Amino acid sequence: MKSLLIKDTTVDERMAIVKESLNFCDGECEGVDMDDMYDDYIFGRRELADINREFSQAHAGEVTPSRTAEPSGCGMGR
Repeated sequence: MKSLLIKDTTVDERMAIVKESLNFCDGECEGVDMDDMYDDYIFGRRELADINREFSQAHAGEVTPSRTAEPSGCGMGR
């Protein structure tokens, strides 16, 4: 797999990386313009991993699993 780092890619390659990723997941995330979200990566200002990490931290806990299974009993929380 080719590096996704800014130093290893061109603007055109970064645009293709973002486009392919957004097409894979339909580019839809409620309340977030995914195209604008990745502009800093495309134009070489911030790494992709940093943008994704910041997004994950900002939206942690907003998505919850729908299953209501019992704890696995692995000893955690006892």
